Amino acid sequence: MDINDSRADGRRQFLKCMAWAGGGTLWLMKSGVLHAQPLNQSTTGSDAAFSFVQISDSHIGFHKAPNPDVVGTLRRSLAMIQAHATRPAFVLHTGDLTHLSKPEEFDTLAGVMQDARVGRSFYVPGEHDVIGDNGAEFFRRFGEKQNAGGWYSFDQGGAHFVGLINVLNLKAGGLGSLGAEQLAWLKKDLAGLSAETPVVVFAHMPLWPLYPQWGWGTDDSGEALGYLKRFGSVTVLNGHIHQIQQKVEGSMTFYTARSTAYPQPAPGDGPGPGPLQGVTPEALHRYLGIRDVRHVRTGGALAVTDEVMA
Repeated sequence: MDINDSRADGRRQFLKCMAWAGGGTLWLMKSGVLHAQPLNQSTTGSDAAFSFVQISDSHIGFHKAPNPDVVGTLRRSLAMIQAHATRPAFVLHTGDLTHLSKPEEFDTLAGVMQDARVGRSFYVPGEHDVIGDNGAEFFRRFGEKQNAGGWYSFDQGGAHFVGLINVLNLKAGGLGSLGAEQLAWLKKDLAGLSAETPVVVFAHMPLWPLYPQWGWGTDDSGEALGYLKRFGSVTVLNGHIHQIQQKVEGSMTFYTARSTAYPQPAPGDGPGPGPLQGVTPEALHRYLGIRDVRHVRTGGALAVTDEVMA
């Protein structure tokens, strides 16, 4: 974890947050600074202008330890969304819908999402969704049509959302890449926005150098982040590493998400990334989950709640 707060009380607050994490933590982003509290002290539904849910890394087609039933755990994740008292405005899936980008895996994912009736869903691909065809099957089924490259943006409740693609043309060591064309589009897309507009960026691979040794980062993300620095509230949502990590940098707060399929080791813990071994069936659901995000009217804060299946 990288929380940019040098004050001693900030460190104590962070340690308290870690202690709460097993039962769920509500993260409030105000002016680019994270504040946290237990879920039983969360903001009320009347404060929220709208909410949405992030899910990630469903890996349909994976059938090994520690989770031979990734379809079942995806269904359970979607059931958690259905159980929310307030219906989310939409669902964001931040990539690796499938494990090997096979047509039947995409068919299964689409069927599960349709059966769950969670409403409008937005997707970006993971590197597992672009195997063999450079993402053609993914973009045909789940891509937005705003741009030929697959990236897109939309507005909701006063916030601006940007979906970026960073899993094509991977760099040395497996680092993600945005590319010059997408970066030029991003600069133009953001140019007309007021600096007071809350911006939410979502992509599959982290947009900060979380652990480059394992390819957990994006090679040219620095330019993209430069375009975002003028905004007072920027939230960056990623998947890929199958665990929660946070970082605050100025007015930008970065979050990675749990998977609905299986966990991965902590950065640098072991020889490399991959399904975390030694997780018992009884313990698996403590590693899997979803993220609920609410846009709160007071102060333009984004309230982030991570929920585990256990």
